[in-house]
Amino acid sequence: MRRFVSLSSADLDSSIAFFVEINRKFGLLTVSNTWCSYFFYLLPFQQRKRFGLLLAAALLEGASIGPLIKFAVDFDPSILVTAFIGTAIAFGCFTGAAIVAKRREYLYLGGMLSSGLSILLWLPVAKSIFGHSLGFMFEVYFGLLIFLGYMVYDTQEIIERAHQGDMDYIKHALILFTDFVAVLVRILIIMLKNASDKQDDKKRRKRS
Repeated sequence: MRRFVSLSSADLDSSIAFFVEINRKFGLLTVSNTWCSYFFYLLPFQQRKRFGLLLAAALLEGASIGPLIKFAVDFDPSILVTAFIGTAIAFGCFTGAAIVAKRREYLYLGGMLSSGLSILLWLPVAKSIFGHSLGFMFEVYFGLLIFLGYMVYDTQEIIERAHQGDMDYIKHALILFTDFVAVLVRILIIMLKNASDKQDDKKRRKRS
């Protein structure tokens, strides 16, 4: 329960950062988010400090995707709401499946997901060498598949760690929050792309 309370706090803190980033420009926030997450794991377990760093990481994560959120709000606010609801439903379904599944049933996914993530990271390099045969949307869909898998894998890994005595719920909340944001960003990009394509088709039909 405390893991999901911490996760909800991070989501709320991140949503505040959306509006901050939309109205003001904080270029250092994007870089600072990486450092916050890094120092989060280095510090010893001190609940208040680590929870504060969780909120700081969530705040900076929200600021880093602020431009995308602003674009979605300017284009069609309903797309943002739908993307968030869809991500929340996916999160609930995939984490729920991991919770009710047999113990360690999905831990085998770790190797495949790590390999998929490595492929995702190397795709830009491959595109620069071999040209643009692989489109941007392929990376988005492939990344969505990877991070949906991580929702299941990370949930089961957290459960397994808890059985072994690792009750660091703040670290676990950060892991789940990272998965949530990664899926939200990709779903939002896909919905914006589809809406933009439909809008372009309508314009072409009117011209013809």
